[in-house]
Amino acid sequence: MKEKVFFLIFIFLSFSLSLFGQDAKELIAQADALYAEMKDMATAQEALNKYMAAALKADDKHEVYWKISRMHYYIGSHTESNKDKKTIFSQGIYYAKKAVESKPDRPDGYYWLGVVNGVYGEARGVLKSLFLVDDIKEAMNKVIEIDRSYEDGGPDRVLGRVYFKLPGFAGGDKKKSLEHLLKSKEFGPNDPVTRIYLADTYLELKEVDKARAELEFVLNLPSNSRWISGVDEYKAQAQEMLKKKEFQKKS
Repeated sequence: MKEKVFFLIFIFLSFSLSLFGQDAKELIAQADALYAEMKDMATAQEALNKYMAAALKADDKHEVYWKISRMHYYIGSHTESNKDKKTIFSQGIYYAKKAVESKPDRPDGYYWLGVVNGVYGEARGVLKSLFLVDDIKEAMNKVIEIDRSYEDGGPDRVLGRVYFKLPGFAGGDKKKSLEHLLKSKEFGPNDPVTRIYLADTYLELKEVDKARAELEFVLNLPSNSRWISGVDEYKAQAQEMLKKKEFQKKS
C-alpha cells in the first residue's frame, strides 16, 4: 500500500515539475492543442492544468484567464452533479472577471463572463437566477460594442438564448430571441449551437418547417473538432429534437 502511495506521489511530482520547467507560452500552446481536439473530461482536465500552470508564469495573464474560464464552462457543462456544476461555474466566473479586469477593452473576458453566468444560472434554476440576467446582458452588450462577430456572433447567440429561456414576466421574448439569433447566424452561418437555438425559437413561434431546416442543417455538417466537443454532440441533439411531436405532424 505504501509503495502505491509513494508511486502516485512520484507521478504527481514528476507531472508538476514537467509543467514547472516550461514557460507560459509553451503551456498555453499545449493547452490550446488539447482544447482543439478535446473529446473527453481527461483531456479537458489536462488542458485546464496547463492553463493554470501558465497563469502562475505569464506576465500578461489576460489570455490565460479567459481560457481558464472557458475550460470551467466545458468541464461544468459535462459534469452530472448540479452541486458540482455550481462550484465549477463559480470558478469560471471568477477567472472571467479577472480577464475583464486585466483588459477591459477586449471582448474575451466579457463574453465568457456572460456565458458562464448563464450556465451557472441554469444550474441554480431560472427563477432563482433572475438577478444574473442584467449582468449577462451587460456583458454581451459590451462584447457587441467591441466586436459583434466575436465567437461567430457569440454575444447575439447568448442574448437570443436568454430571451428564449426567460419567462415572459421577467422579460422573455421569443421575437427578440429570433432577432438576436438571426444576427448571430449572419456572423457564424455554420455554427451548430446557433442553429439548434434557432430551431427551439422557431418551434415556439410555430414555424415548424424553419425549425426542421435548422436541425437538418446541423445533421448535414461534416464531423470535425471545430466546436467544443466536436460537431457530433450537436448532431445528436438535433436528432433528438427531431423526435418531438411537432415534427411528426403532417404539413
